Amino acid sequence: MSDIAFTLLKPELDNASGTALWIADENLLNQTSQVNPDVMVITNRFDLCQQLKDASWQATFSDFDFSHYNDHSVDKMLYRISKEKPVVHHVINQAIRILKPGGQLCISGLKNEGIKTYLDKAKKLFAGQIELVKADKNTWMGILSSPGKADTDFLEDQNYTELREVATDSNFSYISKPGVYGWNKIDKGSAYLIEELELFLERLPTPPESVLDLGCGYGYLSLNCSTLDAKITATDNNSAALRLCKENLAQQGVEADVIAADCAEGIREKFSLIVCNPPFHQGFSVEGDMTDRFLNAARRRLQANGIACFVVNLHIPLERKALNLFDSIETIAANGSFKLVLLAQPQ
Repeated sequence: MSDIAFTLLKPELDNASGTALWIADENLLNQTSQVNPDVMVITNRFDLCQQLKDASWQATFSDFDFSHYNDHSVDKMLYRISKEKPVVHHVINQAIRILKPGGQLCISGLKNEGIKTYLDKAKKLFAGQIELVKADKNTWMGILSSPGKADTDFLEDQNYTELREVATDSNFSYISKPGVYGWNKIDKGSAYLIEELELFLERLPTPPESVLDLGCGYGYLSLNCSTLDAKITATDNNSAALRLCKENLAQQGVEADVIAADCAEGIREKFSLIVCNPPFHQGFSVEGDMTDRFLNAARRRLQANGIACFVVNLHIPLERKALNLFDSIETIAANGSFKLVLLAQPQ
């Protein structure tokens, strides 16, 4: 499905020259454009990075890291806004630093995503030098020309690059940062899974020898499974999540494999225990097939006598979605918000 905001940005991307950066996130999965050899793509999504490289783009996978770009070294930046405000503010702040005087930031999005507010803020930072383009009353793009330095204070990006302790419980303290879903708290669903983990473990014939944290985020489930004396493998698609998971595990002295992968693609090992709190949002969209993709990944990576432990919102029909993937499906606990589903005997 074509993204209208990206369509508005596309001619600027096609015609970019000099030193040009395309800032891309999950909203741009499967969006197509002719390859422009003058453009370097910076993306925080591993799958998008691979997709773009396969299409012959120059692409780097990072947590929107601009640290190796010198001040006033870039001619053009192109950005379809992200869902999270700190990410958008971070990119705009970095643009005013690294763009050459007269260099352009092209930024697009939808009105209900906050594009008008972002453009108003960016206009002040860029000393009012902006050209507005509208595809319709809801889809806007701003082309901002850099004055060479910020005309006002930088936008509040919640110290985007800084790692900080965000939560503690009776077991661990947790380091996080903006750029990861639910970055500044302990997810209630994940906490519920860990509270009731013994209900899953008692179904195993022997203690688990290996654990896969499928969609690890900042590493909460991995850390709390580290007490099982099993080999831990954590995987995620998001650059910030992988960095944070590694940091949290290292802080507690836990040895683990932390792997960049899209729903465990490329991982060949099979595991006796899989833990998963699957996302159902992808960027600005609610993706109905996200749960299906995580279920399929669990089926592929689960040992024949292993179990997969899923926590999902009560309204997610996980049991029905799993019918053609697992022979054993059981909801073993539920509270007012979440349910815990055990999956076994992968087909």
